[in-house]
Amino acid sequence: MTGTNVETVKCACEDCVCVVPTEKAVSRHGKAFCCDECAEGHPHHAGCDYAGCTCHG
Repeated sequence: MTGTNVETVKCACEDCVCVVPTEKAVSRHGKAFCCDECAEGHPHHAGCDYAGCTCHG
């Protein structure tokens, strides 16, 4: 894979273990999150729905 530059970032949710490509990250308040639920601070205490991750805010 020459010429491919994929950058990833760890979700800014403290309990989340997800790493997402920067172009797919959800941006809130200057931080990158893996999904809207993490970005909103888990207002409904729902997880991020990624396999193996147990965050719920």
